[in-house]
Amino acid sequence: QVQLVESGGGLVQAGGSLRLSCAASGRTLGGITMGWFRQAPGKEREFVAAVSWSYAITGPVDSVKGRFVIFRDHATNTVYLQMNSLKAEDTAVYFCAASTRRSSRNSYDYDYWGQGTQVTVSS
Repeated sequence: QVQLVESGGGLVQAGGSLRLSCAASGRTLGGITMGWFRQAPGKEREFVAAVSWSYAITGPVDSVKGRFVIFRDHATNTVYLQMNSLKAEDTAVYFCAASTRRSSRNSYDYDYWGQGTQVTVSS
């Protein structure tokens, strides 16, 4: 089992920045890919970005390219999502996820999920 705890969400004005964190614990995390997804009200869950154990990046999704960066710290078992130049359309619940299989844009490839953290961008 892997436990994931997100933090760092909140309310920010358009153009501002937030950094989301996801602390992982539990079984050995070697080989695990970590990803971020988001879900806005009334919409399906959307892939944002993922980073493999070897730091290979999948994504990010086109709508956040040039604004969001994913990175991880093996020493602290934490994955981050740095979000800059935030827009109202970035408002969503952001979920951290872990995959024991591969780096993927598909939510069904992820075995473990955090509880989510709300990000609200005011325009």
